[in-house]
Amino acid sequence: MTHSKPRTAPSTRYAASEKFLQRAERVIPLGSQTFSKSRTQFPLGVSPLFADRGEGAYLYDIDNNRYLDFICSLGAITLGHADPDMTAAVVKQLGLGVVFSLPSRLEAEVAERIVDRVPCAEMVRFGKNGSDATAGAIRLARAFTGRERVAVCGYHGWQDWYIGATSRHLGVPESTRALTHTIAYNDVAALDALFNEYPGEFSALIMEPMNFVDPRPGYLSEVKSCCHKHGALLIFDEVVTGFRYAPGTAQELLGVTPDLVTLGKGLANGFPLSAIAGRADVMKLMEEVFFSFTMGGETLSLASARACLDKQYEKDTLNAIERLGDRLKADVGERIRTHGLEGILSIVGHPSWTLIGFADRPGATAFELKTLYMQECFRRGILSFGVHFISYAMTEADIDFALAAYDEIFPILAAAVETGDCRRFLECEPLVPLFKVR
Repeated sequence: MTHSKPRTAPSTRYAASEKFLQRAERVIPLGSQTFSKSRTQFPLGVSPLFADRGEGAYLYDIDNNRYLDFICSLGAITLGHADPDMTAAVVKQLGLGVVFSLPSRLEAEVAERIVDRVPCAEMVRFGKNGSDATAGAIRLARAFTGRERVAVCGYHGWQDWYIGATSRHLGVPESTRALTHTIAYNDVAALDALFNEYPGEFSALIMEPMNFVDPRPGYLSEVKSCCHKHGALLIFDEVVTGFRYAPGTAQELLGVTPDLVTLGKGLANGFPLSAIAGRADVMKLMEEVFFSFTMGGETLSLASARACLDKQYEKDTLNAIERLGDRLKADVGERIRTHGLEGILSIVGHPSWTLIGFADRPGATAFELKTLYMQECFRRGILSFGVHFISYAMTEADIDFALAAYDEIFPILAAAVETGDCRRFLECEPLVPLFKVR
């Protein structure tokens, strides 16, 4: 079987992106505000590097190439780019003002919607990004329990208390790193053993209740019981899953109510807003715990959140997202089998947020295969690094488009494995891991 080289040379297809990168890197480290959007995650020579605009399910790069956007700004876009209802709400609020010298009514109106829908939510405080919310929840848990140690399971943001427990801990004091302990998912015995190793010292376990691995039956209930037995709070980090997996977030879907929850990406369709919500007796301590910043009540994001939450309810957007995601997940799985890639590729996760996994093979490492996948996706107008975040703007025709692309891409991946020389198919250097977060 032969596999032709690209019809358009990457140096032409992405010429504006690559030229602009040189300009951006003169004033911005890596040329991006976010590691996951930088050249560390988009292989140079075969990737779009800068966006120009988004329209519905699609994103356009500065070379004016169009992509079906499965990255959805790392899951922050749930309705679609430039959703007209969100735009109308924000434009109306813009005419009234952005930040005030007093709280706006929007703060309470959005908080009421969260309390109405999220099982654990009795009170709410807002931040601007997910790291605000997770750091605030940990500070609150420490204040409530009078304890300092924290157990973590999943990815919880950039701030010292969490990132110090990863390989990206440069600049984090050792004293801070020593207070954070990582545990494996689906292993309640390990959590209990950790709590017993430091009796009476843990303030909380913060965890993603579900990402690409399903909780085994009873696991989350056992985790909650274990935390409470040891006097620790249970915090669900639902920055990604909140208002994506279910109207009441993943805790509603999974049937386990934590003490606190952190929310973010699904709140405002890309506008910068996050939240901490939970038990009133814990949240009331926010009157003393310092979690306060000038932009905490910024009204454009709150107006977008109110419109976003209302549209989710009125249009049943999450069910529509799940239906499309179910089809994509099933049909990608079928293509993995059809093209003989079982054991090499896998697709896992909730239908609204799935991930193609890559396995090492002789002459074709997982990261080489992932790079090849991205190279071929970008060429065909699919924006993905293996992830599929589904937005409400996507249609059956968009899923058809993606599946047709995979019918061309998967045989190339199969040939790279069969030949044992994946690099022969690459027109760039392969990616290297940023750091493992899940």
